[in-house]
Amino acid sequence: MATRRGASTIALTAGSTIAGFACVGGKLEGEGPLRSGFCQIFPDARAGQERWEQAEIEMHKSALRLALRDAGRAARDVDLFFGGDLLNQCMATSFSLRDMDMPLAGLYGACSTFALALGMAALAIDGGGARRTMAAASSHFCSAEKQFRFPLEFGGQIPPSAQRTATAAGAVLLDAAPAAARRPIRVSAVTVGRVRDLGVTDANNMGAAMAPAACDTLCRFWADTGTEPADFDWILTGDLGQVGSRLLRELLQAELGPEKTAAFADAHRDGGLLLYDLDRQEVAAGGSGTGCSAAVLCAKVLPEMEAGRLRRVLFVGTGALLSVVSPLQGESIPGVAHAVELQAES
Repeated sequence: MATRRGASTIALTAGSTIAGFACVGGKLEGEGPLRSGFCQIFPDARAGQERWEQAEIEMHKSALRLALRDAGRAARDVDLFFGGDLLNQCMATSFSLRDMDMPLAGLYGACSTFALALGMAALAIDGGGARRTMAAASSHFCSAEKQFRFPLEFGGQIPPSAQRTATAAGAVLLDAAPAAARRPIRVSAVTVGRVRDLGVTDANNMGAAMAPAACDTLCRFWADTGTEPADFDWILTGDLGQVGSRLLRELLQAELGPEKTAAFADAHRDGGLLLYDLDRQEVAAGGSGTGCSAAVLCAKVLPEMEAGRLRRVLFVGTGALLSVVSPLQGESIPGVAHAVELQAES
């Protein structure tokens, strides 16, 4: 059974290992640095569908099917499914499961959803409630723009602090028993984040809105577990972009001091900065969206862990919890961050 360690972090004792994973992306994502890590790249944003929402559903389903195939499992083998997206009522997730016989626990944490889903999927196994679980998330630039901002036909301009919503999806299958044919990657601890709001009101600067929550969750995790930044090969945030990443380092400097902050900077990677080439691709301050960190974890981090190049990774999904109406009502943007510790066995 899972045991609580410290005020916020749950240490997993029974263990859950990653049995399969997959990610898919759109054309722009396929032109970025992680191209070789995608299992499928769609040639355009429509993914063979008539509407943007249908395209995202198709991408979400593709990631699920590919992850199941990677694990050598069928949908009926999954006891619980945790997932979400950016569309109202988690449309892409729930519609994706119409053809798959898996019990759905839909989640919403904005861009932190995949970390939340992965943590909940691991806790369900560790607590004895399931043997096999799945975690997944997706987002689509066009469907997100249509819902949160303006339809693409409007041709609106974006400031340098804005981030591009990733057209991507990722999925992971967890199993109580490690697969004999692959290096075990275990979820060893989970910190469920707390809502933090420092008054940022600019919906085009979500990195600044999310950075305080990332700082809070990281500090809670390190305090609970007795670890520090230097103990990790990578600390992956997802996704703060350029602005939020800089702000996070400033916030940590005040909490940890210069030495530990320097160690954090050495280990820190951000999904919004890994998915795209910011010098070559027009993505402003980087990537974002529910599918961004899901794709980065599945296209880059997990393959590196399987290959033995990364041993211990702290994955911190960050989310800006604005709605389609809250900015119009003058509300500030709350943020949340969920941490999942991953360890690869030698």
